[in-house]
Amino acid sequence: MISTILDYVVWSPNPAVFPGFDRIRWYSLLFALGFIISQQIVIYIFKKEGHDERLVDKLTIYMVLATIIGARLGHVLFYEPEKYLSNPIEILKVWEGGLASHGAAIAILIALWLYVRNTPKQRYLWVVDRIVIVVAMTGALIRFGNLMNSEIGGKPTGTDNGFVYAHSIEEILETLNVPVEHVSAYKPDDRSGELQGNGHVPVNIDIEIKKGNYQEVDLRRTLENDVKYVLTKFNSAEKYMAEPENTPLDYDLKDEGDHYLATVRTFGLTKHPTQIYESLSYFAIFILLYALWHKYREKLPDGLLLGLFLITVFGMRFVWEFFKENQVDFEENLTLNMGQTLSIPLVLGGIVLVIRALKIGNPTQTD
Repeated sequence: MISTILDYVVWSPNPAVFPGFDRIRWYSLLFALGFIISQQIVIYIFKKEGHDERLVDKLTIYMVLATIIGARLGHVLFYEPEKYLSNPIEILKVWEGGLASHGAAIAILIALWLYVRNTPKQRYLWVVDRIVIVVAMTGALIRFGNLMNSEIGGKPTGTDNGFVYAHSIEEILETLNVPVEHVSAYKPDDRSGELQGNGHVPVNIDIEIKKGNYQEVDLRRTLENDVKYVLTKFNSAEKYMAEPENTPLDYDLKDEGDHYLATVRTFGLTKHPTQIYESLSYFAIFILLYALWHKYREKLPDGLLLGLFLITVFGMRFVWEFFKENQVDFEENLTLNMGQTLSIPLVLGGIVLVIRALKIGNPTQTD
């Protein structure tokens, strides 16, 4: 629930587009939507520049395969090589998560080289310059998909502004040893006086429980022991919640006729919504690159848009990584995390491309 921009948000959307039907998820939908929209934009670009629009279907196949394979292998090699190389079959389980944008970027550049080799009358850098426009837009949608999955979040803000990611806690509480019907975390309207400015903000959790054969006294005992344990001992709780460990569970239990309603009053940790930071950055970069192409397409030197893309996308990625939680344990001991380390050569490559493009200028058209 979002109240104001200078406030905190208890964030727990259902990752599934249609509740109860988990096969279609927001992340997958936005990932696919990025390619669908990209294809239409590239068709428009090809038409405007006098290229055969039928080539876009072929180009799309190269792009989709490169993105998925490259992103997966990038995660495997850069972040968790021991885990996956010791059990290679796990590499194929893309649906379980683990994609790296740096791997996708490298794979796309290789795939476009293969595409140009088999496509006469198109220059490599000319193609890449047009593709990076839509890659930035697709990246914005993918990061929004990460937000809907409540993943790749940020570090604590240390203030009462930010996102409290509550979805994982809701999922754990749904597995309590009682017949839980529904769990919902939300920002309470009557606890603003408990704000202390330290990033520990009030969160209420409603737990609906079927009556069954449970007596109220037994249910209270379960809540006081099990819910308290979940909110203080589980890894997800340590990461996202701030329940006081040495105090009794603060809750109410009401008899609602056919079910009980337990309202737990706890605290959450405000985190940076880095998925939003990145998504908005990439969308702004998409607008910039598209505007440059639209206004100067006949004058653009080959490699200029690619260079700008590498500088801006991975430059912003380097910045936002300071606000993001590390994705794997070994990053805790690094001055710069893996995302930042991998971004540096891509930014430097972008600077070289921009200097080269401005020096050489627009080549004679041969199409």
